[in-house]
Amino acid sequence: MACFVVPLGEAIVTTVIQKVVEHKENKVGTEKAPTGITWGRRLSWLNKMLWGGSIMLVLDHIWNGEVVFRPPFFTAMETTGGLATMLHEMATLGVAMAAAVTVAWGIVVVVAELNAKARVRQELQQL
Repeated sequence: MACFVVPLGEAIVTTVIQKVVEHKENKVGTEKAPTGITWGRRLSWLNKMLWGGSIMLVLDHIWNGEVVFRPPFFTAMETTGGLATMLHEMATLGVAMAAAVTVAWGIVVVVAELNAKARVRQELQQL
C-alpha cells in the first residue's frame, strides 16, 4: 500500500544532506580524502539506491492498483480502518526496507573504502 513512503522520505532527506555536504566540499581549501571517496559521493550512492527502489515500488503499487491518480491516492484509505493498516505497513515494511537499503549502502561504502585504501597502499609500495 504505502511502504514506499518511508524510503522515499529518506531519499528526500538524504538528497538535501548530500547537496549541503557537496556544497561544503566544493569550497576552496577543502581537503579531499586520501582515498578520493568524498562523503558527497558516498551519499550519492545511497540516494541512487533509495530513489531507484522507491520509484520501482511506486510503479509496482500503481500496477497493482494500490495507488491511483485520484484522492485519496491510496486505495487502502477508501475503506474503514485502511489508514491504520497503511500506517502499520509503513512502520513495519517501510522502515525495514529503508533500513535494509541503508545497511546495504553501508556495506558498499566499507568495501569501497577498503578497496581504495588497498589501492593507495599498493601505489605507495611501488614508489
